[in-house]
Amino acid sequence: MQTLTIDFIISLDGYGAAEGWPGFWGVEAPEYLRWLDESPEKDSPVLMGATTYRLMSQLTAGGEPGTDVLNGVQKYVFSSSLEDPLTWANSTLVRDDAATYVRRLKEESDRPLRTLGSVALCRSLLVAGLVDRYRVGIFPFITGATGQDRIFDGYPDVALELVEARTFDQRIQLLEYVPTVLEGPPGA
Repeated sequence: MQTLTIDFIISLDGYGAAEGWPGFWGVEAPEYLRWLDESPEKDSPVLMGATTYRLMSQLTAGGEPGTDVLNGVQKYVFSSSLEDPLTWANSTLVRDDAATYVRRLKEESDRPLRTLGSVALCRSLLVAGLVDRYRVGIFPFITGATGQDRIFDGYPDVALELVEARTFDQRIQLLEYVPTVLEGPPGA
């Protein structure tokens, strides 16, 4: 069975985006972009929702640094609002229940799976017990006034066991965890 890694890039205060800010919060981070380009997972299938699909397909078409690698990757897009055929190469529209589909995909895929953005999709997969790794790239900004898409709102309580930590370009923190959804606070 293949693994599923949730991948998020966030500001220090937990936002996935911020109004008026460019991709990657405008940080030209050569070491981080090189890591993305050289990652063994760069060719792994990507799971995403409709909002992320719309945004990333536009960023890729616009030549946003670090996004071109996604053109050749298999993408599974979970949506009830998008219509076939999807215009971004290698994209499959999925209307089935995400947890059921991903459970089957983990069994049948020949490659590990990962997510891109897609807060609600990731939350549902975590709650369903399908997430093996949780990886967060923390960018050195607080976007309290302009932040959008709070990543962890609506999440259950989750214990995280740190399995990898890295710093890129002396500013971007990459933390990778094994998650365990909790019934409630420890010791309660």
